[in-house]
Amino acid sequence: MGAWVVVIVFLAVVLLGVGIASLRIIKEYERGVAFRLGRLRGPLGPGIVVVLPGIDKLVRVDLRTVTLTIPPQEVITRDNVTARVNAVVLFRVIDATKSVMAVENYAVATSQIAQTTLRSVVGRADLDTLLAHRADLNEDLAASIARQTEPWGIQVEVVEIKDVEIPEMMQRAMAREAEAERERRAKVISAHGELQASTELRDAAMTLSESPASLQLRYLQTLLELGADQNSTVVFPIPMDIVRPFLESTERPADSTGDGVSHIRRVRSDD
Repeated sequence: MGAWVVVIVFLAVVLLGVGIASLRIIKEYERGVAFRLGRLRGPLGPGIVVVLPGIDKLVRVDLRTVTLTIPPQEVITRDNVTARVNAVVLFRVIDATKSVMAVENYAVATSQIAQTTLRSVVGRADLDTLLAHRADLNEDLAASIARQTEPWGIQVEVVEIKDVEIPEMMQRAMAREAEAERERRAKVISAHGELQASTELRDAAMTLSESPASLQLRYLQTLLELGADQNSTVVFPIPMDIVRPFLESTERPADSTGDGVSHIRRVRSDD
C-alpha cells in the first residue's frame, strides 16, 4: 500500500510540474504563434496559454511599433550628384502568423527592402527635389516599402529621410547660387523702390505746380528746417517764377537806354 502511495504522489508531482511548465504568459502587446509537432496551431494570447513541453513550440511576436534606422546609402541622383542619404522607418506587425510563416526574419528583411528602395527612389529624383521636396519622397518611399512588406504581415507607418550629405564642392556652388539669388532680389526690390519714389515725386511736383502758394510754403518750410541745423552757409535755389518779375523790371530801363544810344549813332552818321 505504501508503494502505491509513493507512485501516486510521484505521478501527481510530475503532472503538476508538467502543468506548470506548460503555462506561458503572453503580454498584451505580444502574440504567440504555436506549432504542435510542426503543424501550425495559430496565434495565441494575450494572457495565459498552454504549450506542452516537447510537443509544442511557441514563437513570440511583438506587435509594438519598431524604429528601424537605415544606414547611410551612397546614392547618385538623376542629375548625377553623389549624395549620402540615411532614413528611419517605423513599422509594426499586424499579422503575427504571416510574420513568422512568410519570412524568416521580418526585421532584417524589412531593413534590406528599405535600403534598396531608398537607393531606387532617391536615384530617380534630382538634387533640388531631394532637398526641397523631401515630404513627397517620404510618401513615395513609404508606399514602395509597404507594397513589398504587406505579404509578410508588416505595416509601414512612417518613412523619413533624416540627413542628406552632398560633396563640399557642391555645397560651395549652392552657396554661390543662393548669394547671387539674394543679390538679384535686392536689386529688383531697390529698382521697384526707386520707381515708386519717382512716381510719388512726380505726383507731388504736379500737385505743387497747380498751387504756387503751396510751393512757396514748401520753400519756407525747407528754410525753417535748414535754419534749425545752425548751418553757417545755406545754398538755396529760388524758382524762376519768383525772380522773373524782378528781372523784367530791371531790363526795361536798360532797353530804353539802349534805344537812345542807337538813335544818337544814327544822327551822327547822317551828319
